[in-house]
Amino acid sequence: MTRILLVEDQELISSALAALLDLEDDFEVVGRAPDGREALRQLEGLEVDVVVTDVEMPHMSGLDLAGAMRTRFPAVKVVMLTTFARVGYLQRAMESGADAYLLKDGPTRSLSAAIRGVMAGAKIIDPELAARAFVESDPLSHREKQVLRFSEAGSSTREMAQRLNLSEGTVRNYLSSAMGKLEAGTRFEAAQIARKKGWI
Repeated sequence: MTRILLVEDQELISSALAALLDLEDDFEVVGRAPDGREALRQLEGLEVDVVVTDVEMPHMSGLDLAGAMRTRFPAVKVVMLTTFARVGYLQRAMESGADAYLLKDGPTRSLSAAIRGVMAGAKIIDPELAARAFVESDPLSHREKQVLRFSEAGSSTREMAQRLNLSEGTVRNYLSSAMGKLEAGTRFEAAQIARKKGWI
């Protein structure tokens, strides 16, 4: 029996997924959580084989949850189930330790097959998204992502330099490099493009 924890902030979707998965003879939904933070709390007291989680949720995202689980619950598999068909999110999910990345508009049987697949040691990715990933890779460095996140939040170059312990000139170089890679006219436009792609 595969024991599943569902992590989904929309109650209607969570209930529907639980009902569908419980129809499978070899699955048991042992818990449901509205966000990553609550999922970690439940993992402390539950026997779980697979976590099926959304990506964007309040308090703690599925990406952050997967990263935390890699350290605290490395034996538990992670299946991302999301509406976001973004290559950037897929790449970040895999880097965070996810075992599968599926889209919510896919067939129900795909989720069941993915759960069985990851339990057998496979990595499962939505086929269309996997194909796009070959041609649309993330061009940004770690530092470029950091300065774009700060730009998105409205931080000045000076504030970024202080928070990152860099010179203002170095921060401007990172911003300029990111803008060039994304063909953006301003730092704010670059941040918007990166956010839309799922890279920050």
